Amino acid sequence: MTVEAVRGGVPEHGRVPKYYVVKSQLLNLLAELGEGALLPAERDLAAAYGVARSTLRQAISELTMEGRLRAHRGRGTFVAAPKLVQPLALRSYTEALREMGRRPSRRVVTVETVPAGPLGADLGIAATDQVLHLERVLLADDEPLGLESTYLPVARFPGVMDGYDGTGSLYQHMIDRYALTYAAAVERIETVLASPREAMLLDTNPAQPMLLMQRTSSDADGHPIERVRSLYRGDRIGFETHLHP
Repeated sequence: MTVEAVRGGVPEHGRVPKYYVVKSQLLNLLAELGEGALLPAERDLAAAYGVARSTLRQAISELTMEGRLRAHRGRGTFVAAPKLVQPLALRSYTEALREMGRRPSRRVVTVETVPAGPLGADLGIAATDQVLHLERVLLADDEPLGLESTYLPVARFPGVMDGYDGTGSLYQHMIDRYALTYAAAVERIETVLASPREAMLLDTNPAQPMLLMQRTSSDADGHPIERVRSLYRGDRIGFETHLHP
């Protein structure tokens, strides 16, 4: 099997799938319509582009998966707002979103104490030691963006939920309560599909690609602070980092 070079989405042999041509035309249309505009009816677009409605739907489906369109049942399909772009850094979700002009909030789903199990190795504790599991939906302007599970060693951080309702910044709460310094982190990012439960909590399609981020943060002495699993909607948020030699 040979690997063909692709430039601008067009293979070297020049044969472009019809839906991809329609997708390119739709992108131009979205730029003209602007954010929040209602997409014209399928039958009108199919007639304008001279394609079958099934071809048009494939193009619209890809643009929806990419977060360029948003479908609302009973209302139609609309031009989506640009994705949020959050920096990869040791900082609060709250702080990052506020700098982007968005209103951050969180909805608590689960607060429980469980054995560390396999996570104990990352947290420097035994598998039988207890960890606090705090699961929250991350929101921006009340729109679900991510589902975050944080695991904290109970022995190291006793009473961590005292005076804290889980809706504010855990990062800032930990700094204020325990005088912590978040000095380093190891983070892994990959693409996954959400489980039915996760998709329901994030108000998204289970077939929608998600960004899974798993982070272990450490203090200035190199001791693990927390293990965090964050699942983000790939159609609504992206991440960036600055690299230096």
